[in-house]
Amino acid sequence: MLPLRIWLPGGTLKVKRYWHLRSDERARLVPVWKVGATYFVWRSRHESR
Repeated sequence: MLPLRIWLPGGTLKVKRYWHLRSDERARLVPVWKVGATYFVWRSRHESR
């Protein structure tokens, strides 16, 4: 399964597997929800990068 991006008005919801996570996502510095072997990552449009 390749990472999937869903663009929403307030930001982007990404659906990934563990090996596709970035280091800040693995460290849970951004909102991350794990459901089974799938991770949902929220990236706010207003977040500083």
